[in-house]
Amino acid sequence: MSTTPDAELFGGRTAVVTGAARGLGLAMATALARSGASIALLDRLETVGAAASALSAETGVRAIGVNVDVTDPASVQRAFAQVAESLGTASVLVNSAGITSGDSALETSPELWSRVLDVNVTGTFLVSREFAARAIDAKLEATVINIASMSSFVVNVPQTQTPYNVSKAAVAMLTKSLAIEWLPHGIRVNGIAPGYFASDMTRDFVAANPEMAEQWVSRIPAGRMGEPHELGDLLVYLASERSAYVVGQNFVIDGGYTVV
Repeated sequence: MSTTPDAELFGGRTAVVTGAARGLGLAMATALARSGASIALLDRLETVGAAASALSAETGVRAIGVNVDVTDPASVQRAFAQVAESLGTASVLVNSAGITSGDSALETSPELWSRVLDVNVTGTFLVSREFAARAIDAKLEATVINIASMSSFVVNVPQTQTPYNVSKAAVAMLTKSLAIEWLPHGIRVNGIAPGYFASDMTRDFVAANPEMAEQWVSRIPAGRMGEPHELGDLLVYLASERSAYVVGQNFVIDGGYTVV
């Protein structure tokens, strides 16, 4: 079983991570599991169950995989009911589900525009609302971490991704708004705005688009992409009581990309 010095930090608590069947969502779920949380992985991908089984085997915590469409309120409600039945009411939520588009603004169809905003913004809102309602009913102190992007604050190039940039800017403001509204209920809301991270999916993209990847890295003062564990360390801090006085913040973690 894999452990860390913080293996009991979230002992007895349940965490829900959306978009967690693979990539950075799974990496963040793993960080919480290694700190002792029981984990519910939520994703549209059918592989989410296998990912949960592998996570449980690796870390020794209880983990389940639940299929969900974050844009469908009924699907979200069913997913949280399943989490509560299997693991108890969740007190940590990570909203990591998201999609992007590489079309230019002139080429973006209304349907694609709506789809990106539905998943990235409406999905984050619906999942957060269901989580908060259940935590309030159970009188739990709880934390929400929304995964925005450095694209919430800058237009990173050379790719064109206007719908994605707009959606992630909305996630950053949603984080601030929910933080103020829900703090009296004992729910802290913060956000993480990652830059370029070397997830499995990013590595696949880099392999297929080496020239674009070279442009990305050339603009990162740190000279490299982030590693998934570096995102996990920040997430664990924000999800725990160690950050009890941190409210409504969006933490950019990008190797300095947005500074210059």
